[in-house]
Amino acid sequence: MAAPGPGEYFSVGSHVSCLTCLGQRLQGEVVAFDYQSKMLTLKCASSSGKPNLNDVILINLAYVSDVDIINDRSETPPPLASLNVSKLANRAQTEKEDKLSQAYAISAGVSVEGQQLFQTIHKTIKDCKWQEKNIMVMDDVVISPPYQVENCKGKEGSALSHVRKIVEKHFRDVESQKSMQRSQAQQTQKDSTLSS
Repeated sequence: MAAPGPGEYFSVGSHVSCLTCLGQRLQGEVVAFDYQSKMLTLKCASSSGKPNLNDVILINLAYVSDVDIINDRSETPPPLASLNVSKLANRAQTEKEDKLSQAYAISAGVSVEGQQLFQTIHKTIKDCKWQEKNIMVMDDVVISPPYQVENCKGKEGSALSHVRKIVEKHFRDVESQKSMQRSQAQQTQKDSTLSS
């Protein structure tokens, strides 16, 4: 069977097998089908091999040469799980604030190193924000350019100590990553010289 014609559709819960124009065979349970855009969503066995997980694949039927219905579902599909709308709204708001914070840092002319440090701190301590070019952590610690350990200022205590440790580790990790890249580049250069 080719892609569905006018009035044809796939029932949610049906099992189908599709052959893409690249010769790849995809098989799974229909989760959704949009006739207008000819998009089919399949739930397939997990590519990681974990039994409690599934892959969800979106297939554009314009790029499918063959579709076989393995098992058509005629009964009404089970109801969808309810969504926690307030939790989703909070997550969206948090993501929006994070993106605005990143945009602010870029527009304020903060260095790439400062932006990376901010991201590192934000992974551990959510309560951090930009105050012009300074990083403000928990309203207690201010890190000013060039964002080194000695640029961490605040009331002596556990918050300042914790932030200093994060900054210290961040720069250690950055330095080890740079040295690893340098050694890989040197090895590549040696290999190319030997092969010449």
